[in-house]
Amino acid sequence: MIDVEDLISLVRNYNPRTDEALIRRAYAYGREMHAGQYRRSGEEYFIHPVSVAAILTEQRLDDATIITALLHDTIEDTKSTYSEVERLFGHEVAELVDGVTKLTNLQLSSSETKQAENFRKLFMAMSKDLRVILVKLADRLHNMRTIKSLPHEKQVRKSHETMDIFAPLAGRMGMQWMREELEDLAFRVLNPEARNSIMRRFITLQRESGDVIQKITQDIRKELEREEVEADVFGRAKKPYSIWRKMEEKQQGFSRLSDIYGFRVITETEGDCYRVLGAIHRRWRAVPGRFKDYISQPKSNGYRSIQTTVSGRDGKRVEVQIRTRQMHEVAEAGVAAHWSYRDGVRAENPFAVDPAKWLASLTERFESAEDHDEFLEHVKLEMYTDQVFCFTPKGDVVKLPRGATPLDYAYSIHTRIGDSCVGAKVDGIRVPLWTRLKNGQSVEIITAEGQRPQATWIDIVVTGRAKAAIRKSLREEDRERYIKLGRELARVAFEHVGKKATDKALRTAARSFGLHSGAELLARLGSAELRAQDVVEALYPELATSRGDEIDASRAVVGLSPDETFARAPCCQPVPGERIVGITWRGRGVVVHAIDCPVLERFEDQPDRWIDLHWHSGKHPAVHSVGLYITIRNDAGVLGRICTLIGEQKANISDMEFVDKKPDFYRLLIQVDLRDVEHLHTVMTALEAESDVAEIERYRNPERAE
Repeated sequence: MIDVEDLISLVRNYNPRTDEALIRRAYAYGREMHAGQYRRSGEEYFIHPVSVAAILTEQRLDDATIITALLHDTIEDTKSTYSEVERLFGHEVAELVDGVTKLTNLQLSSSETKQAENFRKLFMAMSKDLRVILVKLADRLHNMRTIKSLPHEKQVRKSHETMDIFAPLAGRMGMQWMREELEDLAFRVLNPEARNSIMRRFITLQRESGDVIQKITQDIRKELEREEVEADVFGRAKKPYSIWRKMEEKQQGFSRLSDIYGFRVITETEGDCYRVLGAIHRRWRAVPGRFKDYISQPKSNGYRSIQTTVSGRDGKRVEVQIRTRQMHEVAEAGVAAHWSYRDGVRAENPFAVDPAKWLASLTERFESAEDHDEFLEHVKLEMYTDQVFCFTPKGDVVKLPRGATPLDYAYSIHTRIGDSCVGAKVDGIRVPLWTRLKNGQSVEIITAEGQRPQATWIDIVVTGRAKAAIRKSLREEDRERYIKLGRELARVAFEHVGKKATDKALRTAARSFGLHSGAELLARLGSAELRAQDVVEALYPELATSRGDEIDASRAVVGLSPDETFARAPCCQPVPGERIVGITWRGRGVVVHAIDCPVLERFEDQPDRWIDLHWHSGKHPAVHSVGLYITIRNDAGVLGRICTLIGEQKANISDMEFVDKKPDFYRLLIQVDLRDVEHLHTVMTALEAESDVAEIERYRNPERAE
């Protein structure tokens, strides 16, 4: 355990004016409060708070934050109280310790709704003082470094929590080094086989090609010497989790993955950054689409660097970051730079984002979230995204997350422009609204009076701001339509258990969901924010769980008028449990498509033909045919076993076609009759596990559209 004098020395290195006496008192008080407590590893518990404090000294944080780290578990786990901490160490420290205690009590990995509610509380705590989250992140980092002493189940739960929440949060706050370490520590627990495989491949690669990092570092230094630029060059292999994620995203094996090395060039001036960029691009071929200038357009968390990828030695892709020393300090410290000290003076870094403004911009986008689930969706969207920079027709820059569409762009300018959007031009060319924008493109939005947001836009946009605005507009514009659809959904669901959806029953159900009225409940049902089955279960749990009657296949879809008939679209073959939409055809009724069916693009300019539909929430019969492409080994008895396996899953084969025959493999198109999407998943999982099945995928054919 680090003793108090060593800890004070760590602080004194960057803050000679530190209040040594106060830190000694806090150290002694924390040790006294935790006396007799031990960690799972058998070590004295106080080792943990001291280690957290040491992590925060690496970020050069102020005395109040260091003392908070030493005391962060006292109110929660000992006889200490808020008033005692306030009396001994002051109001600032007491508030920080109390904030960390409240965050510790949040069960962030619990059910989705509870998680969302707690996430909102987390951001409220952050808005009071961001140092609370800095202590919590350091606390999580030390716990992950020592996670091996916990039972395996708890290791997995904590690692999921770290991967889902704390690692992205660290990245969003500019602390990329912490994000990478948290991800790697969690990856070690969640997928040790994959991590070990990547480490072994690195060793093999190094044995075969020598020290690539040293060779490329020398190559870059030679170019800089030729340009007479003073700079430091550092290289490293990327973290195993980062490599694994790239392999998953690109569906490539390790041997085909090229950019597994990263290099950093640290210069003295901003001008030198661009001279280094020129030297590197003259020496090596730049990879198209992989250049980002975050110096002229900083990220919202204060990050500034030039990032480029080049085809380097032996054709290997090499990622290079170029930044000044000041930019590097911000990139390493992130938001923590606001409380960092140097020579006893708080560092005011000109490149760091103002945390108050960062939180204000974040909170502003979440204000329209009417419930905890929407809030959670918006938070995750904000934290997990990188940025693209687009230009308005006047040349102004608009920052958007990666994957953003012209609709996101429109809503980022003004809600009114987003709501009335009918089309977009990118670099002067008309494009569909679902087009993914790229860096440097110029975007022009085409609007029309009377245009209103469509329900399908929710699945097109990626920003929390756009999703919230669309939902709000849909709720306002289509409230009556949603209430009408919700009433029909409720009527069918209640009748299925022998009850009536009376106004009183709906009001009672609304209260159980924290809603103000039965009309609000119906609107949520109609907009698919609530399921009719959940409403029934809230009032009649014993009936909802005991239902056994199957839904009549001719009444499987809710949302049609009494005289309308429907048919499943052969192009996407939707099944109960999947989100659906109807397209009307004159004289032929309604054709039901899955919401992600590419054929729907053909009807985007015909909103009058779209109908909001839902599957009945009861139990469906196995009559919904779905095509599966299956590639199997050509051997005696294999086809029979596959057919038997499908039958064992209570699924019937209604048709079979040999698509391709090879000496070793057959490719089949099998039509299987299923109940719902869960039944489909069960069948596909069973087939995937069969050793004689080489490949299985769901059949989708836009050419078969109605």
